[in-house]
Amino acid sequence: MLIDTHCHLDKLDLSPYNNDLKLALDSACEAGVKQIMSICVDLSEVDQILSYTEYAGVYASVGVHPLHAEGLITQTDELIKLLSHEKVVAVGETGLDFFYEKSKALHDKQVTSFALHLEAAKETSLPVVIHTRDAREETMSLIRQHGNIDVGGVLHCFTESYEMAAAALDENYLISISGIATFKTANELRDVIKKLPLSSLLVETDSPYLAPVPYRGKKNEPKYVAQVAQLVADVKGLRYEAVLEQTAENFHQKFNKVQPSNQLILNQD
Repeated sequence: MLIDTHCHLDKLDLSPYNNDLKLALDSACEAGVKQIMSICVDLSEVDQILSYTEYAGVYASVGVHPLHAEGLITQTDELIKLLSHEKVVAVGETGLDFFYEKSKALHDKQVTSFALHLEAAKETSLPVVIHTRDAREETMSLIRQHGNIDVGGVLHCFTESYEMAAAALDENYLISISGIATFKTANELRDVIKKLPLSSLLVETDSPYLAPVPYRGKKNEPKYVAQVAQLVADVKGLRYEAVLEQTAENFHQKFNKVQPSNQLILNQD
């Protein structure tokens, strides 16, 4: 089963689909995508994200991206309430980004928000979807301090070192691969993929960002997750179908609120 485990349906360019999300979902379904997880990055946008879960095969996570400085959480009550939704299957996207944000004061706010997301995940026994950039030690330290090793989560759109990936696996995290791995400059990332067991991997688009080759430079969308899965198969010398089977199993084990039988349907109303 092909699954786009991380995309932003609220930010897709729908102009090729007459501004109709249903048509974009149909296009993904025709490309073999069976399930999609739509990621919330700002609680002010959560109602729109949740509305998408009315479609078969679409699930959601709820959280605040670390670069959304004005929305970073300082308490967990609202977040925990939102996590009770039937098709909210994860906490996030949360984490740390010290690459784009250089302010020490805002780093501290990111740390507070991330820790609270981890605590909310612990309270609700849900996995965490983590964005991390230029904050390897801090990210792993907070996971160890505040995370729930019995549930863990995923490091999405992974671009860090093999050592960080191995440390994350020790904390019961999966590593999610995006279209970045198809870029010519991504040799080190492909080496990481080659070293990691397939049982530790997911595939995603992070659409509308980071379209994989041969669509680089275009707006990304969920149907292009097939190119990411093919890249993983090529790097690891595996059949494409074997990658789909194992990454789907990984996804359903980690995000166990997802019903494997709840899949995208062509022309769904």
